[in-house]
Amino acid sequence: MKNVKLTIAYDGTNYSGWQRQNNARTVQGVIEKKIRAITKQEIQIHGSGRTDAGVHALNQIASFTAEISIPTNKFAFVLNNALPSDIVIKEVEEMDMDFHARYSAKGKKYIYKIYNGVIRNPLYANYSYFVSKNIDVNKIIEASKYFIGEHDFKGFMSSGSNVKNTIRTIYNIDVYQKDEFIILEYKGNGFLYNMVRIITGSLLDVSSGKIMMENLDYIIKSKDRRNARHKAPPQGLYLAKVYY
Repeated sequence: MKNVKLTIAYDGTNYSGWQRQNNARTVQGVIEKKIRAITKQEIQIHGSGRTDAGVHALNQIASFTAEISIPTNKFAFVLNNALPSDIVIKEVEEMDMDFHARYSAKGKKYIYKIYNGVIRNPLYANYSYFVSKNIDVNKIIEASKYFIGEHDFKGFMSSGSNVKNTIRTIYNIDVYQKDEFIILEYKGNGFLYNMVRIITGSLLDVSSGKIMMENLDYIIKSKDRRNARHKAPPQGLYLAKVYY
């Protein structure tokens, strides 16, 4: 019996998110189906966390246990030949039996991409959030400092989550501009459901003047989702790295 770790990249455009669903095509469901066909076993893979429909991953991590006769260093090649072109297994590793993709994780890094062009570019439509209004990057950098550290982020979580502990720590938020893109990189010990997208929306609202920067402290402490209504769309979000 082997405990296998997968490092996965995927384009989430044509999937109803990561998590397996009975009546929808998901990344987890597609990968599980292919592994079952290869191993002839009813395996289940466990991801480091869920991503929503349209969200992408540069380095999603998943793990599963199975009896595998194929050498670990060749399993990625075999599996990639069976997978669709918008899912790629970047690496396969055999781990200790106590490793678990979700429960062993110590932190995550997410990237959010905003396309701040004058007109919409169809080539970027599925991979960034199009915002035509001028964005004040310096104001976003200053506003992002309010979110650094340990906070109760209950007001930045969408409904539909059964998580009871909503306290998380954000280590840093890097904001920079590259050509017509504004990129936000979030690193933290964990993130609530839609937390990155809601914080991104709030930062954009500070830039546009819809939220006054000095009110951010109150909005965070209020733990009230109604004070942070702007949720950036899924296509700009990427799961970039999982830390163990």
